[in-house]
Amino acid sequence: MENQVLICLSEEGAEAERVEQLTGYLRQELLSAGVADDVRAAPAGQTPPGARCVDVALVGSLLVGLGKSFSGLNQVVNVLRDWLGRFGNTRPSLTLTLDGDTLELSAATDEQVAQAVNIFVQKHSAVGT
Repeated sequence: MENQVLICLSEEGAEAERVEQLTGYLRQELLSAGVADDVRAAPAGQTPPGARCVDVALVGSLLVGLGKSFSGLNQVVNVLRDWLGRFGNTRPSLTLTLDGDTLELSAATDEQVAQAVNIFVQKHSAVGT
């Protein structure tokens, strides 16, 4: 079975079209970087257990295939960090869910994001090896 990470994107006060647009940009970025086997919209009924998307139909969400190992997780997370870094202070929130473990990136400084992401990646890299 392929390892998958669910990425939920939201932006406070944003219209559905804005969230959809941002989700499309993020999907293209992940595909262009070639860091994932598959990047697609997460079907409402197929989100991983423990995912914290408020309403997958309303919140932008992507299901990212990591292949047969968790080694791609670090590359995916690096793309997400770069993408978020381009927004400055008004960046959207991202929630990553993998194996029932959730990492929420919202209203955090770049240093806080880096630290949280490193812990998340280390945890799942150790489990997946």
